Amino acid sequence: MGSGDSNPGALGRYMAESLNEYKILHCHVLEPRIKSEDEKDDHLHSLVPMKKTFKGTFISACGYDREDGNNVVAECRTNLVAYGRLFLANLDFPKRFELIAPLNKYDTTTFYTHDPIVGYTDYPFFETTI
Repeated sequence: MGSGDSNPGALGRYMAESLNEYKILHCHVLEPRIKSEDEKDDHLHSLVPMKKTFKGTFISACGYDREDGNNVVAECRTNLVAYGRLFLANLDFPKRFELIAPLNKYDTTTFYTHDPIVGYTDYPFFETTI
């Protein structure tokens, strides 16, 4: 999209300070690390100044897999991770993460559409056998 800021760290801190004035409980942000659907741009620490400034719960999203999400929480770069695309293709997502099970690949052409009625509810659930 080509958007950006000359000083994103300062802008993030300013935004966090402004939210703090209103005692906002959480801030959900998108990491600026996706170039395309399958390619990540590694700006792993770009939101750290904003997270350190914000007093509420900080939620990050944008292209995380299980390992990435666990790492950013363990390294205190966020409090919580949101998994949008992976969740849409895996309604049993928490169970799959718990079991370290394979994930369904998502199809972005089926996101948030009504015609044709496909996606979201027709992805297969993970089957476990005992």
